[in-house]
Amino acid sequence: MKEKTDLRIVKTKKVLFNSLLNLMKTKNFEKIKISDICEESLINRSTFYAHYEDKYELLIDLFEERKLSLLKVLEDNENKAFSKEYLMELLSILIDHIEENKEIYSAILANNRNGILIDFLIDAIEKDVSERLKNNSEIKISDLPLDIIVKFYAGGLINIGIDCITRTKKYSKEELLLYIDKLIPDKIS
Repeated sequence: MKEKTDLRIVKTKKVLFNSLLNLMKTKNFEKIKISDICEESLINRSTFYAHYEDKYELLIDLFEERKLSLLKVLEDNENKAFSKEYLMELLSILIDHIEENKEIYSAILANNRNGILIDFLIDAIEKDVSERLKNNSEIKISDLPLDIIVKFYAGGLINIGIDCITRTKKYSKEELLLYIDKLIPDKIS
């Protein structure tokens, strides 16, 4: 039986997420106080503490929510085998995810150069690439360590994704996919 979601909790967390993001647009995360978050969200400190132990737990929860949404979309990728098509679709999904969450990611990166956002993206992409490789009998992963293969492909895709958030000269999604299509060999083995 599925547990019923308390909408008050969902709404409170959403307000806290938005308040933290608004504050991160102008302040470094380390300089944000819980009182700032409460003031921005019009929520009492006791309500904040009923949901979170501290601002770090709030930030982690925000990232976990984004990570789960990305992982869900990655799981739905119809290209089940590790292949050029899978990597192209993975990049397409990542670019779409970043575009949908651009305001969130831009706010985080604007004044907060810590690696939490990058770690979150790397973790999600590496998990998906690793699962695809483990379930692919065509790739001889015994020839190379699995973690090296995962880091190689995930690293390139993540750097392109981060570039989509931070760069001033924009390439369209179609242009990026065309360029990457030329870089990835047709047969990966």
